[in-house]
Amino acid sequence: MKTSVRFATRLVTGVSLAIVAVITVLASAGPIVVTRAGATSLKAPDAFYLDIGASISVGVQPTTATPSGRPTLHGYANDLVALAAARGLSLQLTELGCPGETLATMVSGADGCYHGTDSQLSDAVAFLRSHAHQVGIVTVDLGYNTFQTCFKGKVSITTCAAQMAVVVRRQLTGILKNLKAAAGPHVTFIGVGHYDPFLASYLGGPRGRSRAAASLLAFNLFNQSLRDTYRAFAIPMANIARAFNANALARVRVPGLGPLPENVARICTLTWMCHRAPYGPNIHPNDWGYHLMARAILALLPATTSSH
Repeated sequence: MKTSVRFATRLVTGVSLAIVAVITVLASAGPIVVTRAGATSLKAPDAFYLDIGASISVGVQPTTATPSGRPTLHGYANDLVALAAARGLSLQLTELGCPGETLATMVSGADGCYHGTDSQLSDAVAFLRSHAHQVGIVTVDLGYNTFQTCFKGKVSITTCAAQMAVVVRRQLTGILKNLKAAAGPHVTFIGVGHYDPFLASYLGGPRGRSRAAASLLAFNLFNQSLRDTYRAFAIPMANIARAFNANALARVRVPGLGPLPENVARICTLTWMCHRAPYGPNIHPNDWGYHLMARAILALLPATTSSH
């Protein structure tokens, strides 16, 4: 197992975090400040929230000690708990995500979090079976670490993306079959799409701009593959690319960087990709980026989730 207490990777019971985001209009692309207040108990129906995925699912952000990033309590899952609490739903959060998880290691357990015959998938299936009669939500945030290999090889990004989209669909289909079969009748699944961190390549001159353009095409294909796979299981997908304005090409002025396409400016504003060492470049969202992801997921939660 991943932890000594099964399913207790990180448990958050009905909390209310006041999230105050001070953010300038994108055209000025100023700094983003997010603060959170203390927690209070809520008198609301309880539901479990099972968070499945890789590093983004557990709120990884870079620090001076760990520039590659480490899990935090400021991820989209934590923010979703707070946003749901405002709707009167107390979510008990269990995070099974493992940084670096691919679709293959999700099944095999050959990652840095699970050992022996254990895997994130086996833990998720066991969790869902043990909560079969409860109300719950499950977010599935997988595929990026499988797909991002297209940005490391010698094959063109777009050619690799077309090939990898088939692999992603096949492997994700097998995972979803197992999860859906284990889930009870009152469980809502939500898939999580992906933003394109490699849009930041635009800052690297003509060659970087070409890479950013290819990246945008590749991630649109990737997200479509995810969306089609989730749709086959009647699972809605949070449109994270839209939340990050991935296809917005109008130019805006960013202090210190000059005029940029809006999608590039958003990546610089919502992630650590445009930061210098030791914090960047890093693919992970910052606090505000994670909060926007949570809001995109919240929009797909059915109003009846808390009424069973």
